[in-house]
Amino acid sequence: MSKAITKESKVFLEKYLNNASPTGFESSGQKMWLEYIKPYIDDYMVDNYGTVVGVINPEAEYKVVIEAHADEIAWFVHYITDDGFIYVRRNGGSDHMIAPSKRVNIHTDKGTVKAVFGWPAIHTRHDKDPKPSLKNITLDCGCSTKEEVEELGVHVGCVVTFEDEFMILNKNRYVGRALDNRIGGFMIAQVARMIKESKTKLPFGLYIVNSVQEEIGLRGAQMIAHKIKPDVAIVTDVCHDTGTPLIDKKEHGDFKGGKGPVLTYGPAVQNNLLKLIIDAANEEKIAFQRQAASRATGTDTDAFAYSNEGVPSALISLPIRYMHTTVEMTHREDVEATISLIFAAVKKIKNKQDFRYFT
Repeated sequence: MSKAITKESKVFLEKYLNNASPTGFESSGQKMWLEYIKPYIDDYMVDNYGTVVGVINPEAEYKVVIEAHADEIAWFVHYITDDGFIYVRRNGGSDHMIAPSKRVNIHTDKGTVKAVFGWPAIHTRHDKDPKPSLKNITLDCGCSTKEEVEELGVHVGCVVTFEDEFMILNKNRYVGRALDNRIGGFMIAQVARMIKESKTKLPFGLYIVNSVQEEIGLRGAQMIAHKIKPDVAIVTDVCHDTGTPLIDKKEHGDFKGGKGPVLTYGPAVQNNLLKLIIDAANEEKIAFQRQAASRATGTDTDAFAYSNEGVPSALISLPIRYMHTTVEMTHREDVEATISLIFAAVKKIKNKQDFRYFT
């Protein structure tokens, strides 16, 4: 039986998470992901903005999507002062509170420029203790003038990512920046691998979609949904592990790492598809948790569900701690369970009749 995570796939996971793929600049990570899945697919496509799609059975009329998003939150160089300090602007939901003292990479045409988010020493702040904000956090790349900064290749519009890299804590927690949601891209790639290794024959075309620009409004999914025109979409993203300090379960729900993937109930989630996924989980004895979305899920599920003439869609989420920080953390067993659940759900899909709203 094909394993959800292998020794070889774990090597890819570390390499993939450590690579920078900021929103709008995902190309290096997308190339890496495509090279990984090529042995497991029959064809692929890349759209105008960089969403990559691996296809199994491309000749099939009936189309099923499994999807994750590839982009990570980042910063843009916004303003360079005369004395060489750099003010930034968000690219996605970047957190100004965690920026002080962080090391970063500024991506330029001349290569990567190292810099740090500086912050005044505690001894100098006294009673006027400022809170980090976009008005006062600055990058320092060791220059004394604007001209020096520009000589390094840095200009307004250069994208900036944190430097933090992947690690494993206590043998069972994966930690890194951009688990949201390159861990999703890793998981759907494993599903493609498992289909190939298990010699599973699918009665439909499977489109393994790694979308761009989710962090700024689901843009990549919107574009690719109209290009593929799928009949079904299973989306995977992350949600909050609310078993951590400072998170109110009454507001955000009760989900804990190690207890399985989270299935969402909400208007964008098609009930028959959700039932199929729950049945798959029960048949395979895969533990799962439940979440309710008030209106939108806030994920690419919404983009697929409301595309074209309406696409039966569902969301399988991976609980993570410390979302939108550089130490996003998830439980290894949840990753394995999510891969196994997507694989099991895909194998249960037969035809369009599965998802009629009612008969």
